[in-house]
Amino acid sequence: MNAVLRRRFEMAERVRDFLRAHRTEGDGTTLGRLEALLERADVLALQQRSGLVAMRASTTRRAAVQRELQSRLLHYLSGVARLAARENAGLAVPFKLPRVRIPDLAFLSLARGMLEKATELRDLFVSHGMSERLLGDLAAAIAEFEQTLEATRAAQREHVGATADLWAVAAQISRQMRVLDGFVRYRFWDQAELRGAWLGARKVGGPGRAKAETPAVGEIREAAEAA
Repeated sequence: MNAVLRRRFEMAERVRDFLRAHRTEGDGTTLGRLEALLERADVLALQQRSGLVAMRASTTRRAAVQRELQSRLLHYLSGVARLAARENAGLAVPFKLPRVRIPDLAFLSLARGMLEKATELRDLFVSHGMSERLLGDLAAAIAEFEQTLEATRAAQREHVGATADLWAVAAQISRQMRVLDGFVRYRFWDQAELRGAWLGARKVGGPGRAKAETPAVGEIREAAEAA
């Protein structure tokens, strides 16, 4: 979770604990609203974390599948194509593997193209030593690579959505804090010990804003701080 968000919710938890410890008649509604917001934040934090974990898992799996494709399956197919190119020189280029890492979508397009071309030339390639099973294994690996891309996109949507909702909850908490601050000042301001405890509870500590945020998240954060 973003450090600014975390400190804001930690402050809200301290405020909640203060109000619970010094509950008075008629303050149930204000406390209940804060508790509901914190419960919502807990759910969203889990969703945010789940999305992040899923993104990392799918990225790790995709890297493994790509290694399998490039170092074994496509490497084998490329070797067969080079041999067949002795009879048809035009076969060498479509089956040439990149020497450096290329973006995921570019690699997927390359692998699909090689599979499609090899399927058209199946009999020729088999006659030059290609296993009958290679094209099926290659198709399955490409399909898994595509699945990891979709899994990453879905996890990213979950993570980004939860993050945006967390900022929205933080904005609601900021607005609620105005009411709570007024309530505590009204009920406890003449008691020095409780006044000090309240000021300590509602203080948001830690360093300043993060240096880099996406525009959308930055706008939500600014709205939260302005509330």
